[in-house]
Amino acid sequence: MTPPARPRTPPLRPWQVRALAALEHWRGGSFLISAAPGAGKTRPALEQAKRMLKDGRADRVVLVCPTAPLTRQWAQNAGRLGLHLVPDAESPRPPKDFDGIAVTYARVAASGKRWESLVSPGTLVIADEAHHLGEDLAWGDGFSAAFRRTDKLLLLSGTPFRSDATPIPGMRYDRDGVVVPDISYTYADAVRDGVCRPVAFITYDGTLSWQSGDDVIESSFDTVLTAREAGRRYRTAISTELPDGLPRILREAHERLTEVRASGHKDAGGLVIAADGHHAKAVAKLLREVTGKAPVVVLHTEARAAQKLARFTDSRDEWLVAVNMVSEGVDIPRLRVGVYSTAAKTPLIFRQIVGRFVRTIPGRGQDLSWVYLPADPILMEHAENVESELRHVLRRGLDEGVLDDPVERERKAKDPDEEPEAFVPLSADVVPQMTLFGPPPGEAGGPPAPPAAKRIVPSFPSAIGASAGSASSSDEQPEDDEDVPGMPAYERRALLREKRHRLVGDLRRRDGLTPAEINVWLNRQTGVKRVEEATLAQLEQSIELLLDRLTTRR
Repeated sequence: MTPPARPRTPPLRPWQVRALAALEHWRGGSFLISAAPGAGKTRPALEQAKRMLKDGRADRVVLVCPTAPLTRQWAQNAGRLGLHLVPDAESPRPPKDFDGIAVTYARVAASGKRWESLVSPGTLVIADEAHHLGEDLAWGDGFSAAFRRTDKLLLLSGTPFRSDATPIPGMRYDRDGVVVPDISYTYADAVRDGVCRPVAFITYDGTLSWQSGDDVIESSFDTVLTAREAGRRYRTAISTELPDGLPRILREAHERLTEVRASGHKDAGGLVIAADGHHAKAVAKLLREVTGKAPVVVLHTEARAAQKLARFTDSRDEWLVAVNMVSEGVDIPRLRVGVYSTAAKTPLIFRQIVGRFVRTIPGRGQDLSWVYLPADPILMEHAENVESELRHVLRRGLDEGVLDDPVERERKAKDPDEEPEAFVPLSADVVPQMTLFGPPPGEAGGPPAPPAAKRIVPSFPSAIGASAGSASSSDEQPEDDEDVPGMPAYERRALLREKRHRLVGDLRRRDGLTPAEINVWLNRQTGVKRVEEATLAQLEQSIELLLDRLTTRR
């Protein structure tokens, strides 16, 4: 088979060069690359894999990531660099003409003990969004069991910390419990270099009132409340039922999006992160009333959620409303305006959501993005930490502020007095209070304008746009690039297997043979034990055999 042509590989970014230089001296153990969303962690990881395969330091690659769509994105973008991975694989042993596999953490956890015997000491393991390993003990335990025989562990994360302080397998910590990356590239670095957009946070506050048991409480976000009442105040702020609350902010956000589109970014999009499915549908109804158009609603429980995200990515639709879908791996560079209305307020989730608005578009420079959020003290602290990074007031390590979210703790706690009728949002009168960054960069009173945007040639195309079945989730998404002629090896393999399957069916119907009889004959002729292990050449040979037999008289 003639390999498909590949485009000219774009030059590495300076920080990626530094990462690869550090990896040149890496001989084993774990190595953590901590880089901001959109900065391009994918590229050095793939380049390192190619280098280690070439010089014999690795005999195969296993890429582990949070979701199945992300495995396809990794396989597609690896193929653009000449590295061929089988996506969503069931075994760590790829066919002979592939360099490795891409697999989910869940699949590894379910097969950890079985995989242990199949993983060679020469396996390079790349763990994408490695902070997920601390999210579920089963994932971390299964991962550790599966890859016990290899010590080549390359960890990638844009947010290498956990709000529950659970240690993440493979990561090193200092005496204060802060992760120690081997290579660090912050959001501030990425904005300074023109790799990411700056984000302006617009908080909203005002008079909020709710019924709590027999009492009616009225408060703004400036008032210190108990954890329970602070949680109820927040839920009042994101309620869709109070006309002068969230609905007013949605109108304000749509006006901002209209301005952005009018200023030249004609396909700019907006995103509302909703609390749950019911909340998302209520938000969608409000947006339809504001805009006259139904927004795209994507729920993680939907079977075709990934396809809906892909269509939105490539469309000119104005608004997307999502729940638990827009995190790692979801790359929609045209997003410019966001509304934060989810109940989740941990530093990790906040960073992941903000990461959706920092992706740059080739040729557009460093457009400013806008995120509206309640003036809740916890969210304010998260936003101020991001602001401090952009002002180069960097804290030591990765101190992300409050790690123990009292509102989240209150929400999860079992309380016999917490009945649905015990809390009723009554009224809200809120307005945008402030922009943490002040006026846009370069304007009077605002921060200095960012340096002239560099024309950064991206490294990979939007994987969601390139594959209708993709969505994700990385916080890190393989970067953008031009379309590539030809087809990734894993896609060609899927098409060959599908064609082989159809031809086996045709032969079965014509000659009355069973599929097992046909497959035994084909495997014997092509020299494979199982079709799952067949190389591309062997699949092509089996198709030729089937066609030859079907065109011959019985």
